[in-house]
Amino acid sequence: MRGRINAKEGWVSVGGMRQQLIRISRAKRIIFVACGTSWHTALIAEYLFEDLARMPCEVEYASEFRYRNPILDDNDVVIAISQSGETADTLAALELAQKRDALTYGIVNVIGSSIARITDTGSYTHAGPEIGVASTKAFTSQLTVLSLMAMQLGMQKGTLSQTRYVDLINALESIPGKVKYILDQNEKIKFIASEIKSASNALYLGRGYNFPVALEGALKLKEISYIHAEGYPAAEMKHGPIALIDLYMPVIVIGTNISSYDKIVSNIEEVKARKGVVIAVINEGDEQIKKLADYYIEIPQTQEALTPLLSVIPLQLLAYHIAVMRGCDVDQPRNLAKSVTVE
Repeated sequence: MRGRINAKEGWVSVGGMRQQLIRISRAKRIIFVACGTSWHTALIAEYLFEDLARMPCEVEYASEFRYRNPILDDNDVVIAISQSGETADTLAALELAQKRDALTYGIVNVIGSSIARITDTGSYTHAGPEIGVASTKAFTSQLTVLSLMAMQLGMQKGTLSQTRYVDLINALESIPGKVKYILDQNEKIKFIASEIKSASNALYLGRGYNFPVALEGALKLKEISYIHAEGYPAAEMKHGPIALIDLYMPVIVIGTNISSYDKIVSNIEEVKARKGVVIAVINEGDEQIKKLADYYIEIPQTQEALTPLLSVIPLQLLAYHIAVMRGCDVDQPRNLAKSVTVE
């Protein structure tokens, strides 16, 4: 965020966006291409850009996009997200987009990387070296940049009111302090991890902005603890996954959405009726879900559009502690590489 946001003066300005703001604001759609954790970030960005900037968005796996014959032209913006900036499939997707005259935008961490060089414009996340294979701060920093971009675009297009714009700026500037509050609960999260470390499967549920966070939480558990996990939109639980729930199946529910709170409560009640073990990520002071859940982790309240920046952290810590307790190598999980530079 540093240098890109100022709460006192009430502005957001991302350099790569500023260079192409007119063209991006007039685009007919935005297409996000990414892989892995970056793909989950892109899913949240779809919510952000549609909500704040009212832009039609699509999210594509770069590995699939490059082998299709997608409809693209100079009215499209293709935003590629990659920590390393060297992801082979994402690079190939960008090359395809450029052949079709789409504007290409790179969001990368590594300065001077291939994606940074070939895109028309872009933004660095400035997260510093991420040594561990399983991305954590890459997710947070990518999402921060994308939030800023959506806010800047929303103001340019006139789709974001001045009041909400200022509220989002203030909320975003307060996120670092709220992250510290969550990190201070590390021992509690470690205890919850000890209670479910022997599970063979886990189910993660989220709604709206937090549905992709459920996907990311499940991915982290798979990557570093080797426990099979799936992320689902909470409403989809009744369309299949509910058959799996029993007393041996931990269900991690992200219950911070004010806009669909009653539905989340209903999902938790359905899990409890089938003897499932519920671990809930809730807003601080939420007494209703606290009484229903077997375990809970509180996060500070923020603007709903920014909750993924906070709700993902307990899931990252949970996966970390479970992996350590199972004797897994957290930094170098088996069969994985930091940058997937080959097909």
